[in-house]
Amino acid sequence: MKKIFSKSVIIVMVMGFLSSSCSDDFLNTLPTEDVSASSVTATTANLMLGINGIHRSLYLRFNSQGEGGLGGMMIMTDMLGEDLVMTTTGNGWYNATYRWIDHTNANDGDNLYHYRVYYRFIRNANVIINGADAAVGDTNERNVAKGQALFYRAFSHFQLVQLYGGRYVGGQTNSQLGVPIRLTATNEPLARATVEEVYAQVNTDLDEAISLLSSYSRPNKSHIDAKVATGLKARVALVQQNYPLAAQLAAAARTGFTLMDNATYQLGFNDYTNPEWMWGSHIIEDQTIFFANFGAYMSRNFSSTNIRTNPKAIFSVLYNQIPASDVRSKIFDPTGQHLNLPPGATLPSNFAKFPFTSQKFIAVSTADSRMDVPYMRMAEMFLIEAEALSFSNEAAARQALFQLVSKRDPSYTLSTKSGQALKDEIEFQRRIELWGEGFRFYDLKRLNKALDRTGGNHTAALTGNVFQVPAGATSWQWLIPQNELNSNPLVVQNPN
Repeated sequence: MKKIFSKSVIIVMVMGFLSSSCSDDFLNTLPTEDVSASSVTATTANLMLGINGIHRSLYLRFNSQGEGGLGGMMIMTDMLGEDLVMTTTGNGWYNATYRWIDHTNANDGDNLYHYRVYYRFIRNANVIINGADAAVGDTNERNVAKGQALFYRAFSHFQLVQLYGGRYVGGQTNSQLGVPIRLTATNEPLARATVEEVYAQVNTDLDEAISLLSSYSRPNKSHIDAKVATGLKARVALVQQNYPLAAQLAAAARTGFTLMDNATYQLGFNDYTNPEWMWGSHIIEDQTIFFANFGAYMSRNFSSTNIRTNPKAIFSVLYNQIPASDVRSKIFDPTGQHLNLPPGATLPSNFAKFPFTSQKFIAVSTADSRMDVPYMRMAEMFLIEAEALSFSNEAAARQALFQLVSKRDPSYTLSTKSGQALKDEIEFQRRIELWGEGFRFYDLKRLNKALDRTGGNHTAALTGNVFQVPAGATSWQWLIPQNELNSNPLVVQNPN
């Protein structure tokens, strides 16, 4: 992997200390990669600077304008589903992703992007994990830094194995190939571990992270605490079809948070102080990545060529199932005119208008694409809990679903469905609740479902005629980037 990571002892590090007096602005300077691992691990205070650097790297622009950290990855994985619709080709961004071209081409830059960036997170986390115990300083500070680094290593391996590895199948050995497990900040060639081995390491890291962060009170939601680590472990358990554990962890993770009210739901999904958000990035003005921000592609109001000409829409088949009494029907406009935008948002006359376009995400202004980016919300935990319980306790599953949906739709009544019909209802709620937040490709793969874009507002010209992809097709497993194959002789390619 030497061509992917040329700096084995370098970590993103923020040259400035966290301000305990400011809950929404902990990164006041630009990051640098010119700090050695020995400096990062010299003291526990430096460990925390290293952690701040990882937080910051979640919204860095990487090789191209479309590669804006985790936000760019969220867009790409939703582009592979059926619920996010391109209205035109715009100025070209994400078109090949939408057509299922990028991840099926080992030489494609966006295919490499996910692989490179997640392993970058892992490498930087490993510098902290490997050096934390020898760092001089406060024990609690050491635990917090190491716990957050373990979270990032687990998160990154989890994302990688879902993309490049075989689908996890509950009750089986899962000896299918996953991804290399990297536990040190070195570049030596490693073979791909099995899917089972990757998930075992992810869970080991999360268990230790939860323990180390158990008493940590974070300054803001860009930091990772035990609740967020527990929420990630609930996600992992759901993918592994360990349903009793998933339900238990999701219920534990959501305690202490509050679902937003319906007025707040329509304000633009751009403020990580929202009581429902569990984890997100807050982007201050001097850290904007301009046309690479999440809001530069997914907001309705930023005046970029991409948004003016190609506003993102919801799959009309999905939208038409949302009751008018449900607040989630209000964050999309079936007419495309957007006469009821959130306060302060404007839609200039040169913006193209298409039916079913979204106004879920609102940027700072037409001239500023910044918006806080949501990575984990309380609503997701209710959905995990409901889905997991549907396999063992349908009455409890209905109650978990009711707690969420009745908050969104005052006319919603407790479900009477059972069996597959109940599971389908939960999936429907998940699709409309988490639209645009990066989940749909992962959900289709873990549920072993086919892609089906037929019958709605997807068009052949924009999808490249990719309307359906059968469940279990080889294209659900991303190809290993050619750069990795060239530099690591131990790694083998996926079926193509």
